Amino acid sequence: MISTLKENAEIILPENGLEEKLAQAERENRKLIIKLGFDPTAPDLHLGHAVVLKKLKQFQELGHQVVIVVGSFTARIGDPTGKNKARRPLTAEEVRHNAETYISQLSKVIDVEKTKIVFNSEWLDALPFSDIIQLMSKVTVAQLMHRNDFSKRFAGNTPIAMHELVYPILQGFDSVQIGCDIEMGGTDQLFNCTMGRQLQESHGKPPQTVMCMPLLKGLDGTEKMSKSLNNIIGLTDEPNEMFGKTMSIPDSLIDEFIDLTTDFSHDEKEELKQRISNGENPMNIKKLIAGNIVQQYHHPEAAENADRFFKSQFQNKNPEEKAFEPVFIDSLFPAQNTISLVELCHRLKDKESKSFVRRLIENGGVKIDTVIKTDPQEEIELREGTKIKIGKRSFFELL
Repeated sequence: MISTLKENAEIILPENGLEEKLAQAERENRKLIIKLGFDPTAPDLHLGHAVVLKKLKQFQELGHQVVIVVGSFTARIGDPTGKNKARRPLTAEEVRHNAETYISQLSKVIDVEKTKIVFNSEWLDALPFSDIIQLMSKVTVAQLMHRNDFSKRFAGNTPIAMHELVYPILQGFDSVQIGCDIEMGGTDQLFNCTMGRQLQESHGKPPQTVMCMPLLKGLDGTEKMSKSLNNIIGLTDEPNEMFGKTMSIPDSLIDEFIDLTTDFSHDEKEELKQRISNGENPMNIKKLIAGNIVQQYHHPEAAENADRFFKSQFQNKNPEEKAFEPVFIDSLFPAQNTISLVELCHRLKDKESKSFVRRLIENGGVKIDTVIKTDPQEEIELREGTKIKIGKRSFFELL
């Protein structure tokens, strides 16, 4: 059990903290409280988020209590991003919408019915200002400056607003409020999670154990998976899109994807890595990874269909045999005869932002019939039989 829970964890603080918490739960005959906090700044979950969620699922399957803390208060402040600037605070309406979307997607990985979901505005909105000052008095500026992005910004004379310094303290106070035993997060959350340990101790409570999971790299193979970088595989992506994106990962990410995104057994994972080491064509292994991912978030039949679709679209050289998704003009474009290229592509790929679609067009990533189009504002005639290729994996035909 311990080895399973420790699998893939990059940081456990203190080193024997997991063993101690599990032993404590057994002695006291109770469930551990496992915390994951998130600020609903973006409503779409991706495989990077799932790395942590899968670890929560393991705790859940062992009978422990998973608590999701929605940063309904802290998101209205603005978390430091680690990118040398403050994140834009969200409105209450944005927080509500994103939180609802996030929570509905959690069921892709964990059992939402067995999960406790709380909003930190419940206690932080009610906290008197005098209590906030008392809370801040338990942390020194020197301690806060140990956070890497703060120290870098300070050294580079980049402004750090006071609210950013308060943010980790408030996140740590969430752990005090829920009596957290183990806080989960990515390695980029190590500082904020350790703040919870410090504040619990200052309030006379046992300090939580911190478990940080590695940050999954995105499709570019270099940066962490992030929607802002357009390098994600979303948990709600359609099977064909999910399969195709996985096939596009650089070979250097194969081992990482085997470990962090699949649910193969330990022995199966080691066998796949050995096959790569023995010189097998990486495409064969990527197909197994892609099929496994689609099966996890959809179903086995969807994985088989996505595999067939990939073969016909990308391994079949005959353009006449490629499958184009039918789009009915009257339903998607009522009372229109023409439409700008950027609007056409945005309606067909409504999960992508218009700015992303515009860049794709300008970079030559869109074809109308066989002609590459690079002017986002070009007016396109809506006529039956028009074939549209958007990016590498999306094919549509107007009917």
